[in-house]
Amino acid sequence: MNKKTITDIDVSDKKVLVRVDFNVPLSSKDPADDIVVTDDTRIQAAMPTIRYLLDNGAALILCSHLGRPKSTDDKQFAMDPVAARLGDELGIEVIKMDEVIGPSVSDAVAQLQAGQVMLLENTRFLPGEKKNDPDLAGQLADLADVYVNDAFGSAHRAHASTEGAARKMREKGGPAVAGFLMEKELTALGVAVDNPDHPYIAIMGGAKISDKIKLIEHLLKVADKILIGGGMANTFFKAQGKEVGKSLVEDDALPEAQRLLEMAGDRLVLPVDVIVAASLSEESEAFNVPANGIPADQMALDVGLVTIQHFNSVLQGAKLVVWNGPMGVFEVDRFAAGTNGLAMLLGALAAQGATVIVGGGDSAAAVAKAGLSDQMSHISTGGGASLEFLQGITLPGIAALDDK
Repeated sequence: MNKKTITDIDVSDKKVLVRVDFNVPLSSKDPADDIVVTDDTRIQAAMPTIRYLLDNGAALILCSHLGRPKSTDDKQFAMDPVAARLGDELGIEVIKMDEVIGPSVSDAVAQLQAGQVMLLENTRFLPGEKKNDPDLAGQLADLADVYVNDAFGSAHRAHASTEGAARKMREKGGPAVAGFLMEKELTALGVAVDNPDHPYIAIMGGAKISDKIKLIEHLLKVADKILIGGGMANTFFKAQGKEVGKSLVEDDALPEAQRLLEMAGDRLVLPVDVIVAASLSEESEAFNVPANGIPADQMALDVGLVTIQHFNSVLQGAKLVVWNGPMGVFEVDRFAAGTNGLAMLLGALAAQGATVIVGGGDSAAAVAKAGLSDQMSHISTGGGASLEFLQGITLPGIAALDDK
């Protein structure tokens, strides 16, 4: 990784603005409720950076987005539950601000001492955040002496807190560097981008092919095989002329699916059997059928056992595996067997020495649900960011940081 990190600079007695990813699940969307954080995985992921900065004499100003508020009136997305959970973890009071910028924030920052932690209000309460407003970015940068980006999951977005503030910090002569989580992500995912080991097998799942056309196209240039599962397989099936019944299909993407099939030849590996049902319900009767035998009144909701066995044979001997997207509707237990089976195969491959990278989002959730997170080489914290990074796209939140 050619970007400076927090270990490359002096943070003692410095005020450090840290862009973290505290976009965590909450217990309620009703602002009248006593809302708490229900999963603190992203908070835990930022702890090594936060603890290092505190241990080295910094005063911290943390900022993050949370959910998709339309305005400051969406109080269910206020950062108070996050501040409470973070305070519990650190064993200190986290100073929670009710604004992102303004006189009250500036005054509080002026009083902030080394070892203290402040959390700004939800950055998306301000419309200038997503617009990368230079004034907002400048006011954020002016709060601190140092800018740290530890939010890989938002690094693909050129927002005021992710890209603009880093550039404004550099303009005024201050350092803009990566935190430990960002460094970990770039190092792990860089293995699949810069000089991947072969055999390199990519696994693509999830509902939509349209989200991953460019990634699949890129992977066909670098990977030896691409295994396809999930809802996107149905679009490939239809492009091949197969009956897909009531299955989810992106008709607009059929020409692209056809083009990818022709480009890939035998390097694109589709399911050979699927689990079908009349509906998504747990009560709906499910059947295992060949991929070319989906009944007209059924929908494909998971890959079948034969497919997992076939995928296993393709995966044997792989040195690098990148997985993005579940094999079926894993949220419903009845249609989770394919995803869970694949996760177990990949855990075994990692134990044999293969590098197995799980590309964030639903894939990470599926691996966690299967209880296999610890068996993978790396699980990315960024869904969209990891997809773009794996395509070789330069992410704006990373480009804005200081080079080594």
